[in-house]
Amino acid sequence: MIHLLKVLVKKIAKQSNITVIPCLLIYFSLDRLLLYLIFLNFARDKQYVLGTISIINIMKPTNLLLFPIIILCSFTSVKEIPPYKNPALPVDERVKDLLGRMTIEEKFWQTYMMPGELDKGKDRFSHGIFGFQVSTIGTSNPELKQLLQYNPKLTAKEMAKKINEIQRYFVEETRLGIPIIAFDEALHGLIRGGATAFPQSIALAATFDTALVRQVSHAIAMETKTRGIRQILSPVVNLATDVRWGRTEETYGEDPYLSACMGVNFVRSFEEMGVITTPKHFAANSGDGGRDSNPIHFTERFLEETHLVPFKACFQKGQSQSVMTAYNMLDGTPCTANPWLLIDKLRNEWGFDGFTIADADAVGIIHKLHHTVNNFSEAGADAINGGLDVIFQTTYDEHRPFLQACLDGLVKEEALDRAVGQVLKAKFHLGLFEHPYIDENEAEKWNACSAHRKLALEAARRSIVLLKNENRVLPLSKQVKRIALIGQDAAQARLGGYSGPGVDKVSILDGLKNRLGDRAIIRYEEGCKRINPEYLTVPTYYLSTLDGLPGLEGRYFNNISYEGVPDLKRIDKRIQFSWTLFAPDSCLAVDWFSVEWNGKLKSPVSGTYRLGLEGNDGYQLTVDGKVLVDKPYKTSFGHTLVPFTFEKGKEYDIRIRFYENTKNARIRFVWDVDTKNEDQSIEQAVQAARESEIAIVVVGIEEGEFRDRGYLALPGRQEELIRRVAATGKTTVVVLIGGSAVVMSEWQDQVPAVLNAWYPGVEGGNAVADVLFGDYNPSGKLPITYPIHEAQLPLNYSHKPTGRSDDYLNLTGEPLFPFGHGLSYSEFDYSGLKVTKAVHGTAFHVTFSVKNTGKYAANEVVQLYLRDQVASVTQPIMRLIHFQPVSLAPRETKELHFTVNEKDLSMLDKELNRVIEPGDFRLMIGRSCKDIRLKTTLTINHPMTLETNH
Repeated sequence: MIHLLKVLVKKIAKQSNITVIPCLLIYFSLDRLLLYLIFLNFARDKQYVLGTISIINIMKPTNLLLFPIIILCSFTSVKEIPPYKNPALPVDERVKDLLGRMTIEEKFWQTYMMPGELDKGKDRFSHGIFGFQVSTIGTSNPELKQLLQYNPKLTAKEMAKKINEIQRYFVEETRLGIPIIAFDEALHGLIRGGATAFPQSIALAATFDTALVRQVSHAIAMETKTRGIRQILSPVVNLATDVRWGRTEETYGEDPYLSACMGVNFVRSFEEMGVITTPKHFAANSGDGGRDSNPIHFTERFLEETHLVPFKACFQKGQSQSVMTAYNMLDGTPCTANPWLLIDKLRNEWGFDGFTIADADAVGIIHKLHHTVNNFSEAGADAINGGLDVIFQTTYDEHRPFLQACLDGLVKEEALDRAVGQVLKAKFHLGLFEHPYIDENEAEKWNACSAHRKLALEAARRSIVLLKNENRVLPLSKQVKRIALIGQDAAQARLGGYSGPGVDKVSILDGLKNRLGDRAIIRYEEGCKRINPEYLTVPTYYLSTLDGLPGLEGRYFNNISYEGVPDLKRIDKRIQFSWTLFAPDSCLAVDWFSVEWNGKLKSPVSGTYRLGLEGNDGYQLTVDGKVLVDKPYKTSFGHTLVPFTFEKGKEYDIRIRFYENTKNARIRFVWDVDTKNEDQSIEQAVQAARESEIAIVVVGIEEGEFRDRGYLALPGRQEELIRRVAATGKTTVVVLIGGSAVVMSEWQDQVPAVLNAWYPGVEGGNAVADVLFGDYNPSGKLPITYPIHEAQLPLNYSHKPTGRSDDYLNLTGEPLFPFGHGLSYSEFDYSGLKVTKAVHGTAFHVTFSVKNTGKYAANEVVQLYLRDQVASVTQPIMRLIHFQPVSLAPRETKELHFTVNEKDLSMLDKELNRVIEPGDFRLMIGRSCKDIRLKTTLTINHPMTLETNH
């Protein structure tokens, strides 16, 4: 029998023209014989697989004659596997083989990512796709206010199941079986229902604890990967150099070194777990005035010294395998199609070997906003030819002009192959071809588990910054019996931008109740809202066309004089438009149109109220044939409301006219009906404070994407609320909720204590309560500078020397609170500074001692700054080069160590070579960049070149 088998194997091997080694493994089990044939294929271009042959009672003479037939039939199941599916081959060979099999359409789709899934028909994705942001709806929003809408209801297990189903289609039903990469946002927790929401990124930076950030990112990575998501569009490692920027909350602050340390430790956990990270937005996307994505004109030197530092560290130290480009232009070229940035710098100089993706709709913006190309097809070609690998658009239909650019040859063949090759390489490295599916039960096990919730509490505690504590008002006595808790944010538990809904969020009100139980009476009053507008948009409910349909009829003209036949007629439900980037319709010019709305307004009230328009001038409001508002000349943006006496139920004829002759059209039809008078609620809060021993006022800011702040004062009537409560004479503690700086000149001197809790995550309320009552000693430090006034901005501690003083005629140049600032319930003594040179190289060992002189256990963040005393190119007045958190028991002393290495001492010379120049360097050790406790000078005698600029 064995001889017969050998003959058959040799015959088949000869016919197949391959070399095989047959192995016969025989297992006897009662009356059953299992025969396994294994062919070890040493041919590099083919692989054959033969399954298991099961023969029942094969030893019986009657069945022995069937054996050759069974053997021959079994070879009909032998399948040839293409090299790209052979995991034994090098990834580059697999990529090359797969590229050679792909059509142009299949190649293009590997360069296209979008939100969505297969619910609208899977056949349209028969060519494959890079990947989906699953359970997300993308919109083509002309106002660009919200491009993506996330489904918060899908559980972790349901999402894992959905991703498996989608993956199964692409792996098993498309021609080449290329798996997708499911991607999502995970800035400080996966932006999904059922995921743990940790403190916001700026809060994590305030811990100055890279080990803690590593733990947090590991937890997020577990919750991410177990759902089947293999790429996150995080972290944000842009520098928050101007705190007016609405996305400051998403960053790790203003300092390049701190941001690099935090970014590296965040990405490492994901990359080690097989989830691709995507540092963003490359590069420098906060422009003049702190405005998001405004033009950037930075020099290469300035970029290398500041904004590029965290990105380079994430790629070279953190091994990030992707990067997202920014919306803004850099030196005249959009970042999304910038060869200097994406090819020369990123790939050639830094050695980046991952793939680049555009921000959502950023490729289209090359045409629509930057105007460097004529159409969307040219935009796609410009991007891919310029170094972009993946186009991220928000809808399926938007792919067409970009695909056409590939079909028409606008995209160079080598550029397309490069882009597709980088994507395929990533998919091979992730193991998606061999292991495309995940265990759906694992997602349920890890998402929002108790261990992650405990970690969220610890991170929240560590992030809280004690800004002010006069007369040691904090911690509060645990004997307090009556507390007034005031403010909208005390009950809301906001999580910040790019957050999921959170699971069982703990507000500060909840936290105080959890902490105090029945031992104290907590009286909560809202006081006022963060925003209480003095007027509102007139709702659709009160508007109707002449035909009785909801809204007003709009007649749009391609002129500014409302003349001729309208180019567009439509019913607009309400008049609230911000056509700041696009025209109202494709048939109109963005900078030359007019519109007239007509219809009826039905009054819901009787009495005198204000009615009017808000916009960038060029508007007119007529009611019952009488012109109430008329601002015909374009000058600025503002609002005009006039008193108008309404009768309840009466209908009024309305005509609104508006024209635009430049760009940035904005118009609203507004009134002050239904606005809330907060006088009574503020008085109730003040009365609650009078009747309590302690008043805790929780206030917050509004910020985020598309929400840069011109003013840094607390919005609404919150500052008035603080002053009124403080005026009662009761001890008043202010807790700040937000992700950026606020100015405090109107109230700071009236309160003894201020805590910055940032957006502290799902356990934030418990963390704040722990700090307020001394169960946790605050140790957070500011990763940004707080200005006294907006006029000081941008205000950064590590600026270059000025030609004159930092002061204004009527304002100091000093900050309100400096970078690195953060008080404790303890005090610390710094002593014993010693610096010794290493035996080899240019490194120096720095040792010193820190003593906790207080009665509370404490965590202190020790900060080491350096200043190059004399250099051939101007250097920062000081810069952070190391930091270290240290835990100290009461009265405990610890010796700490820093190593000042060659990189710390280096600079970019006039040719942008990284060098060390001979001379003196000032070392400064302290609790902040202003609170310096120890200083010394070290001297370098010989020059050294570390890197040359190629």
